[in-house]
Amino acid sequence: MEPPFPGMDPYLEAPSLWPDVHHELITLFRDQLQAQLAPRYRAVISPYVLLESLEIAPVRRAVPDVAVVEREYSSSAPGGAAALEEAPLTLPALMDVPVEYARIEIRTVRDQTLVTAIELLSPANKRPGPDGADAYEKKRQEIFASTAHLLEIDLLRAGQRPRLARPLPEAPYFILLSRAQRRPYVEVWPLTLRDPIKPVPVPLLPPDPPAALDVGAAIHEAYRRARYDLEIDYTQPPPPPDLPPDDAAWLDAHLRAKGLRPSSQ
Repeated sequence: MEPPFPGMDPYLEAPSLWPDVHHELITLFRDQLQAQLAPRYRAVISPYVLLESLEIAPVRRAVPDVAVVEREYSSSAPGGAAALEEAPLTLPALMDVPVEYARIEIRTVRDQTLVTAIELLSPANKRPGPDGADAYEKKRQEIFASTAHLLEIDLLRAGQRPRLARPLPEAPYFILLSRAQRRPYVEVWPLTLRDPIKPVPVPLLPPDPPAALDVGAAIHEAYRRARYDLEIDYTQPPPPPDLPPDDAAWLDAHLRAKGLRPSSQ
């Protein structure tokens, strides 16, 4: 199935999908850039692990030579004992689990000088608190104090945005570029649901021209390669369900026009 949205698909933000989406996009970003960088630079995938709060599906494991016996019991106890009250609901818990993510580092060949760091933000990067957005901000400040450029790609509506001295405009997604020679100024691309995402520059060392990163093309390729359409129910609101009314109305009409929601009666 072809991706139904011109740019970012908000359904890809689902916690059950995002770690895989992140992995696919980082790989596609690296592959896009590599052909533009040789022979002076390389795009290097640098993995890291963060704790994410995820809804975990129960897993049954088969253990050799061990018998596990489950016995059903009756809610009405024998001998006149008080009946046991059954829970009216059974809901999954959110559990903090380690999730592997990665960033891309553009480095010079042989001497490994960091030229540009590319961050695709994760939910943990945007979670308020010392182990979330505060820790990510500390890493940002370390790059700001260096001679490296920083390209940040925020394709998640929830959570705390990367910090700037002035408020960002209203938009579901953003790309931000901090060029070392232009600090403290940051170039900002607000991204909408309705428009394609145009390629953005990835700065290199002078006098080399910037490489081009086509985030929109990578999103569409990841969608096709990973068959995310098999997991997504477009009849339901996208997670998190906090779209502004005009975007929600556009999304509904767009999905109906694509045949992914029943037509209005």
